[in-house]
Amino acid sequence: MFQEHDFRENLSLALSEVLDDIGVNERLVMRRRRHLMLGETICNIRYSFTDTNTTVYYLGSQSEGTTTTGLHSDIDTLYCYPDSNIIQDWSEWEHGKLNYLMIQDENTTPGYCFLQLLRHDEPLPATVIPDEHHISDRSGRILVKNTRFNGVIPGAVVHGPSNAEQGEPGFSDIDTVLAFPCKSWPHSASGWLERQGIGRWPTHDMRRYAVSTRCFVVATGSKVSQYPELEWRISTSLAERCLILNLNITQIRCYVLLKMILKSFLNPQGEINISSFMCKTVLLHCIENTESSIWKENNLFICLTYCLLELHSCVQNDHCSHFIIQENNLMAGQFTAEKKHELSKNISDFLQNDSKMLLRIDIDDLGYRLQVKLNIVPHRAYYYQSSLAIHESNMTSEYLKTACITSLIHNPVLEHLHTKNIRAMKYCIGKLITFNVNGNRLEQAAFKFIAPFIFTTYGSILASSSISENNLVSPQALVWLSVGLNSDISSSRLKLASVFYCTGDMEKAELILRHTEQQYYSYPVVPICRCWMKPRPAVTAEFKRVCGEQSEDCIKHITSFCVRFIQKEINCIPHELQYEMFRSTQGDMIHRDEDEDCWMDWAVVDSLPFLYFLQYKIYRHLQSHQDQQQALNKLIRTIETDTNLSHRETALNILGQCMEQENRPQQAFNCYLLSLQLRSRNNVANFHICKHLSGLLASQ
Repeated sequence: MFQEHDFRENLSLALSEVLDDIGVNERLVMRRRRHLMLGETICNIRYSFTDTNTTVYYLGSQSEGTTTTGLHSDIDTLYCYPDSNIIQDWSEWEHGKLNYLMIQDENTTPGYCFLQLLRHDEPLPATVIPDEHHISDRSGRILVKNTRFNGVIPGAVVHGPSNAEQGEPGFSDIDTVLAFPCKSWPHSASGWLERQGIGRWPTHDMRRYAVSTRCFVVATGSKVSQYPELEWRISTSLAERCLILNLNITQIRCYVLLKMILKSFLNPQGEINISSFMCKTVLLHCIENTESSIWKENNLFICLTYCLLELHSCVQNDHCSHFIIQENNLMAGQFTAEKKHELSKNISDFLQNDSKMLLRIDIDDLGYRLQVKLNIVPHRAYYYQSSLAIHESNMTSEYLKTACITSLIHNPVLEHLHTKNIRAMKYCIGKLITFNVNGNRLEQAAFKFIAPFIFTTYGSILASSSISENNLVSPQALVWLSVGLNSDISSSRLKLASVFYCTGDMEKAELILRHTEQQYYSYPVVPICRCWMKPRPAVTAEFKRVCGEQSEDCIKHITSFCVRFIQKEINCIPHELQYEMFRSTQGDMIHRDEDEDCWMDWAVVDSLPFLYFLQYKIYRHLQSHQDQQQALNKLIRTIETDTNLSHRETALNILGQCMEQENRPQQAFNCYLLSLQLRSRNNVANFHICKHLSGLLASQ
């Protein structure tokens, strides 16, 4: 008996050490959470800034920090549309809003509801069917169908309430759920607030916070529903996120192990028999019904066994109660009799051979690492990543996500500014600044990532206006350009240099470019651009080291964003780049996405090619031939060798114009042809070729 206890304790400690090594430790879990929450906040500031009545929440494993590299977890996002008012009592009805009354009766599955349309002018049921998304039931109630959101995300695969999109190479897949917010905490979840388990968990503070969070209705019906197209599931996902964020590290490791077992033995070949949400629910029930003192590192194996026994019981009984809305059976209609028998047997087999089965888990080399910890095999027999390398890789991934989210939201913000006059822009910027003055810590951190790009653009717009009037840069424009300089290592500085170039102040422009180039090569810089979906940029070992050692502030010193000029900045860019604002013919427009391709009406160029192009132009003006040729050679070399360029076709277009100025017509023509090979439509290279050929014919 004592030997068995010692074995379990040793196995528990070895498991804990292995999970620590692969990144399931307090430091990395907290940093994962921080960056997903930061990304969430960046997105929501964007929606607030652009007056879009949408809120996004990052949910699931990534935001909880309950994942590893080998689990390949999706990013789960929930988009909340507050224009609809989902109410439980008539007192919650609001004038002028799209009001729906939650209905839970004998025809709805527990945990689900119907949504009855109400009038917007007075608190009465609607009597007219407004569109194809609504239907009248036998009682004459106008109900909205849960197919309401179908097709909202083009190209996504619909799985229940989620729209699944495959991520680009190096990026996680994205599951998006579209939801309406409930006005108040659901009546069906009120019993949970009074429930108290053996472990006195969740605490009173957690429950109080849960009630203060939003609840949602999401567009999916129960598998056992009589009316699957009319039911909407009640979601308490924010309350559940709160609970997971309050788990200790042993409980998190137990959850990660459950997901590894699920993926390795219970859901082979990507099947979804038992969901990770069911495992999470089982874990929460087990924590609630055990003493908190049980959940320690030296008991990890026992805790895991307890959770698997509970999961086995759920499968055998076809019943897994939702943790908050207990009447909702997560396994209702989930399995056939054959699948239930198979799953029950697989879990039973695992429990009978649990320690041996753990050694067979390939995810993150967990099984082999465990064998090494238990001295079953020597360490030298197999290579796996060190804990330091895993930490650096994970932090690199998190930092790149933050940078890419910042780049991604930049375009809609610029598109919004493009539609505003100066007075409206000032109002928008003032609204943005309130996040830094009155916001919480996450909002203040997000502000530091977003604001410099917007300040620089606003300064450039002011400069463009003053340049058109008197060829000078107004002091106000210079102030805004200056406060935005630290957006990243290069892009805002290049905008300022371009402004000075356009006013003829070549000395200042050259000084900024020289300093920017020195800074660029003082750090392991990676170009960042999300104008279009492309593979994650390649990074060096030095870049990973910096990410592993430094805080998130280092992102500004190791990333180089593409430089974006909207049409209101046209006087701040060389004429060679202005052509890019007119890249699309009428025939090209049908090959553009209205939302994603707004950047095609701007001049957008990668930082490094733009830096060398500006140097070429400035040294040409200063009649410094040697420096001019060096800049040209650097531009050529960058286009040929930098695999991370996102706007290579634009770089080739400006290089072609440089070749024309060098009186090298064949090389210019080749540049335009190469540009067209990269992007055949929406490419101003078509115009350059016509202009170039026309010039050649005229000269003959």
